[in-house]
Amino acid sequence: IKSLNYLNNILARLEAIKAKVDEAIMLNQNGTVAEGTGDNVFIVKNGVVITPPPTAGILIGVTREVVIALASKERIQVLEKDFTVHEVYNADEAFLTGTAAEIVPLVEVDGKKIGNGDVGPITSKLIENFKKIRTTGTPIYPEHS
Repeated sequence: IKSLNYLNNILARLEAIKAKVDEAIMLNQNGTVAEGTGDNVFIVKNGVVITPPPTAGILIGVTREVVIALASKERIQVLEKDFTVHEVYNADEAFLTGTAAEIVPLVEVDGKKIGNGDVGPITSKLIENFKKIRTTGTPIYPEHS
């Protein structure tokens, strides 16, 4: 259900500001990662891109869908599955997606480096390809006749 009630997101954003961090990662009622305050969350582990499924209580963003399509086009496996914040800590890479933010690498969460603390190769590739379609308008979906 798409709702206009963003109170949880606003409260999480206020907590992030108070903690002097750029973003908050919100968990759902099951204790698994849902989303950021205005972004979708992705992790990369062993070359596989993982993002919470719609059943995790996320708002399915347009940029999220584009990134999934871009990854698939690059033959990068994408899984929509639940994961915990500890899996974020132990990910090789992590990033957020949003309409305004586009693709934002996560290199540290709760003071813990993600991977080696740098932007990872899969995240870099997705950013590069996203910028290409944004600037050229190249469709990522096959043309329908």
